[in-house]
Amino acid sequence: MKKILAILMALLLCLSLFGCEQGKEEKQEEAQDGKQEAEVTDEEVTNEGESLTLENIKVGFVHISDPSDMGYTYNHDLGTQKMMETLGLSKDQIINQFNVKEGASCETAIRECAEQGCNLIFITSFGFEDYAIKVAKDYPEIEFCHATGYKAKSSGLPNMHNYFGKIYEARYLSGIAAGLATTSNKLGYVAAMPYAECISGFDAFFLGAKSVNPDVEMVVMYTMSWNDPTKEAQVTQALINQGCDVIGQHCDSTAPATTAEANGVLHVGYNSDMTEAAPNASITSAVWDWSRYLIFAINSYLEGKEIPVDWSEGLAEGVCDITPLSKNAAPGTAEKIEEAKQAIINGELEVFAGPLKDNEGNIVVEEGDVYVDEQSAPAFDKVLEGITVFD
Repeated sequence: MKKILAILMALLLCLSLFGCEQGKEEKQEEAQDGKQEAEVTDEEVTNEGESLTLENIKVGFVHISDPSDMGYTYNHDLGTQKMMETLGLSKDQIINQFNVKEGASCETAIRECAEQGCNLIFITSFGFEDYAIKVAKDYPEIEFCHATGYKAKSSGLPNMHNYFGKIYEARYLSGIAAGLATTSNKLGYVAAMPYAECISGFDAFFLGAKSVNPDVEMVVMYTMSWNDPTKEAQVTQALINQGCDVIGQHCDSTAPATTAEANGVLHVGYNSDMTEAAPNASITSAVWDWSRYLIFAINSYLEGKEIPVDWSEGLAEGVCDITPLSKNAAPGTAEKIEEAKQAIINGELEVFAGPLKDNEGNIVVEEGDVYVDEQSAPAFDKVLEGITVFD
């Protein structure tokens, strides 16, 4: 009996050892399979990253208003549409955040674009820059491109970029139209903010006018808002009441144009052809083609090329221009504008060539010198002689 029990115990021990060994082998096989599966998953992720194309890229935009402003956002959105058509992007590859205020809500809007899978995010208003930099730190794999700003370089972030353009060249041309159209020799200008972007713009507008009308003067008033149709209309009326018979603008709505129309004076716009809004007032407008940068940045990203920290182009590259002249333009305007345009494109004419004095009589650009911005955002903030500014 003892002998039988011993044999049974030996058999049970063998079966137990065999089961343990088999379980060990199964676990090793499962672990190996898991490792292989993980390697496959990693490889798929890598391949997915490498295969990012125009078919699956996603692009975000954060705008201060919406295209109904018929101004800055309208013009920028035209660039988006042209970019989509040129590159073949579909609507579901674009995420637009419209009517975003220059405050904490901006950061939220940018983060929402990032969380929705955008590979590039274009942030288009001056006051958005600090929020863009803050979010860019948290998403190093996403490229952040900010229009009108100047802090990308100082941020030290390789995924932060600034873009703008030489819109002052187009404003110079539109100023020629204003200088030839005025009969009072007194121009008015509705400016949004006392920033270099606006100041360099109205300086160029005035220089264009003065190039064809040495007797012209200009009055500038600020609205302290990029898009406030009510305030823009009020400021325009105030300028007209001071005797200004041609109104220029650096603000977002058509209110200056319609107010000029209602008062029987002329108008030069910005960002869109405003002839439809004010057929008897509008002469022309300075406009952008933002698609040039959008296409450049997206193609650079897909090709693995570095997007410049600062980007700026002008008339010669087709980034800016003016809209076709209306029936309200003075005789000979087209010829004068074309002459100046070709001179700028050929490098024969520099908008900010000296000698230039500010409105206090100080020389700000010496004779023989030319002021040139060293970054994409304008930095020329000297109000020139002949211009009066009311805050």
